[in-house]
Amino acid sequence: MTQDDDEAGVFRALADPTRRQILEHLRDGELPAGQIASRFAISTPSISRHLRVLKEAGLLTERRDGNRIIYALVEDRLAIGVGRFLSAVCPEQIVLRHTKWRHATESDET
Repeated sequence: MTQDDDEAGVFRALADPTRRQILEHLRDGELPAGQIASRFAISTPSISRHLRVLKEAGLLTERRDGNRIIYALVEDRLAIGVGRFLSAVCPEQIVLRHTKWRHATESDET
C-alpha cells in the first residue's frame, strides 16, 4: 500500500458524518462497542460497519475485554494523515500554527 492509498483510506473513513461523530465520542478515551452504538439512532450492525471502516483506516484500535470489544482512537494516525495533506495544500498555515504553538509554550515556561 502506498502513502497515497493510506492517506486516501483516512479521508474515505472521515467522509461519513457518523464515523466522524464516533471519533469525537472516543476523544476522551476508549469505549465499548455497545456504548458507542447506544449513542446513535441507527442499527448496531450499521455502527459495526462504521467501526470496521475506521479500524481498517487505522484510526481505531480494538481490544477484547471478556465478551466486549473496546475501541480507542489512534490520535497520531489521524493527526499524521490529515496533517500530511494540510502540509501539502497550505504549508504556510502549518508553519504559522507551529510558530503560534511554540510561542505559547515558551510563554507558559516563563
